[in-house]
Amino acid sequence: MVIYINWLICVCAWNYGVPQATPFEDVLVAVILSFVSMGLKKYLKL
Repeated sequence: MVIYINWLICVCAWNYGVPQATPFEDVLVAVILSFVSMGLKKYLKL
């Protein structure tokens, strides 16, 4: 749950921090952050 909350915070920060981003860039960043959070989940064994 902690990793999901961190992912959500990062996605929200991206959306508010880079408002001129295209929808494609928004989805791309969300997917990349998802892979990073999955990697953290495996690394931290949560």
